[in-house]
Amino acid sequence: MLKPGNPGPLGAHITPEGVNFALFSSHATRVELCIFDKTGHQESYELPARSGDVWHGLLPGAKAGLEYGYRVHGSWRPEKGQRFNPAKLLIDPYARELTGTLPLDDRLCGGLHEPDWRDDRDVVPHCIVHEEIYDWGERSSPLMFYGGIP
Repeated sequence: MLKPGNPGPLGAHITPEGVNFALFSSHATRVELCIFDKTGHQESYELPARSGDVWHGLLPGAKAGLEYGYRVHGSWRPEKGQRFNPAKLLIDPYARELTGTLPLDDRLCGGLHEPDWRDDRDVVPHCIVHEEIYDWGERSSPLMFYGGIP
């Protein structure tokens, strides 16, 4: 269902054809785009293209307001800083808005020595696709605080 799209700009950007998604990961072996409806139901699509270290795809017909996140596959090698775990929903670092805030929940920790395979999609905020010109209004940029999480 996804077309290859373009590697830039990074993040989710509306085009005349739909929404282009681009995410940097030099060590990933696969990247899934997860789309959520208002009930929290998830549809997953593998990003079909990779240009250098940028994974990308275009979702035809998608519009502003779409909720999404990523699941990234790769090696579990903590000693190399690689803690890939597709059970964990990741927030797009370029997202302009999130559906909520991160609660204190032990499922958010990916595991210290071994991966934690519990799905955390019901506690991780979803990213929201916005038009290119976004009025922040009274909102502040998404801030992530991890205080108190073991």
